[in-house]
Amino acid sequence: MNTCADDARVACPLFQAEYGGSQPTSALHLLFSRMDIHRALTLNREWHSRLPELTNWQGCMAFGAECNNVTYAVALWGQPVARMLNGRGWIELRRMAIADDAPKNTASRMIGWMLRELRKDGRWTRAISYQDTAVHAGTIYKASGWTVGNRSEGGEWSRPSRGRDKVQTASEKVRWEYAFPCTPNGQSNRLSEGTQ
Repeated sequence: MNTCADDARVACPLFQAEYGGSQPTSALHLLFSRMDIHRALTLNREWHSRLPELTNWQGCMAFGAECNNVTYAVALWGQPVARMLNGRGWIELRRMAIADDAPKNTASRMIGWMLRELRKDGRWTRAISYQDTAVHAGTIYKASGWTVGNRSEGGEWSRPSRGRDKVQTASEKVRWEYAFPCTPNGQSNRLSEGTQ
């Protein structure tokens, strides 16, 4: 799909909103919703600080943050990349990218909204995401109630059995986790974790 990032930022709703010509000054002005995966991938390529490409996006769902029909942030969620974490009801925040002109606290506000949406779905017991310590401090996860689940020392990601053709950062990685308190039907996820 050949879409320019500037074109992808402007949403085309059924009913056109009034354009005030101004940018949002607060994350409270943003509206969050699901969005087209191809638009999200285009904007991720433009905005993501480390990994602009997401090649295995099939099966992912995308969310966006908009104000006055202009997109300011995107996020892509899917099954955990680590195969040993699949089949547990876990979902991974695979990419989150925010425009330079987005208001302060966009990331933590959007994460909070997405967690509430995912909880309504009723399929997920835990959300996970990975932090590259070379470029991020993990502040958005702390602000959204996540906890550290695991740390890796970093280093070379290629293995003899599984080579990587991309350069990956060798810095420490932190896996952040958010356990959904209970499913919409009231069942505690602590019980479901014990049965897995």
